Amino acid sequence: MFTVRKQRYKCLARVEGEMTIYNAEALKEKLAPVLADKRPLEINLADVSEIDSAGVQLLMMAKKERAAQEHKLTLTEHSPAVVDVFELMDLAGYFNDPLVLPGRKGAKHGT
Repeated sequence: MFTVRKQRYKCLARVEGEMTIYNAEALKEKLAPVLADKRPLEINLADVSEIDSAGVQLLMMAKKERAAQEHKLTLTEHSPAVVDVFELMDLAGYFNDPLVLPGRKGAKHGT
């Protein structure tokens, strides 16, 4: 699922579920109009359960297109699945966003 909330000064998008070859085309169609928006775009990846090379290519295309238009794109709250793939493919530097995992519910500190 892909949702967008447009605010006055930025667009907030959220991807939920899989970012795989099976839904990449549908995600691309939903993402396309948002990429053309001039406001800074923030894509929250906290609820991405699975990502493959098609999902990575979609994010890379979004970054490239936003850069060509000189519009800002930020990826936030990378899920463990996204972090794993970004580390495996050494992409953290490419996207240049901090890889911060959201806190786990019920996690104990100091153990």
